[in-house]
Amino acid sequence: MRIAEIAPPWIEVPPEGYGGIELVVSLLADGLQARGHSVTLFAADGSRSRAEVVSPLPPTGTEAIGDPWSEVYHTLVAHLRADEFDLVHDHTFMGSALAVMRDGGAPVVHTLHGPWVERARSYYALVHQHLQLVAISESQRRGNSAVRYAATIANGIDVGRCPLNDKRREDFLVYIGRSNPDKAPEQAVALAHKAGLPIKLVVKRAQPAEQEHWKAHVEPLLDGSEEVLEEVDHEAKLDLLQRGRAFVFPIRWQEPFGLVMVEAMACVMPIIATPRGAATEIVTDGETGFLREDLDSLAAAIGRSDQISPHACRARVERHFSAEAMVNAYEYLFKELTAG
Repeated sequence: MRIAEIAPPWIEVPPEGYGGIELVVSLLADGLQARGHSVTLFAADGSRSRAEVVSPLPPTGTEAIGDPWSEVYHTLVAHLRADEFDLVHDHTFMGSALAVMRDGGAPVVHTLHGPWVERARSYYALVHQHLQLVAISESQRRGNSAVRYAATIANGIDVGRCPLNDKRREDFLVYIGRSNPDKAPEQAVALAHKAGLPIKLVVKRAQPAEQEHWKAHVEPLLDGSEEVLEEVDHEAKLDLLQRGRAFVFPIRWQEPFGLVMVEAMACVMPIIATPRGAATEIVTDGETGFLREDLDSLAAAIGRSDQISPHACRARVERHFSAEAMVNAYEYLFKELTAG
């Protein structure tokens, strides 16, 4: 098959630090190319792939995420070439609108990477019949039954890039995420204090709203037992996940997926999370971590984290959330759509 993979325009593929969507797109482009398909990856300048890379624009960085001009230009370049492909796989928001305006041609698979906020419901009500929508979790899919889905396919990671750590883990917690009310880094700090453990926070706070949330809700809680890290590269992130005692994920929203939980489990780190969104599909309670509603229960679960089997964590990722499993599922869907 001749496949176009369209990444968002903001960050290089694969990403050096923040960039879950870009990581998924990188694995898909490389994996499909390795299986003999002809893949063209539309991504920011500086991107690297086994596939042919087309870069309409230089990367803008995380602070410019959402800039409409960059996204429209980037996706328009890709969709104007749609007739060159058997199938177009679009990971952008604007690309779905451009696909609707085309008159037939190659089918467009559109992976839903975001939550079902009200504006998204209204928008996809207009376009879903013209696209092949892919949900990234059953939780996301249940969040809107009014649209048509082609499949539910979980995101995957390169398990081989997450080496096992056989050494004794150190007594600190890890939080990785944006600074906003949904991701709730302040809850992670409060949880660490309640558990009596230091915490290392890898926080994205590049955008004004993230900076405001950090100053208003997180900074007042810091007592010096925390180590705050800006966006770190992939290797530094894996180092933390291999050494820490547990990964804390006290989210307040219906997270569509949560790739960092998968990375932590691949590094055989137990997950301590609230049962929101896809966390209930990724984490097996009592086997690969603990799902609890409140801070007291989460703190108690941290005390039991040594009961979690490292082998169970790793095995669950290999079975359900590996790059191979993800590429298998997309390849099967793509073959069905092009055959039809």
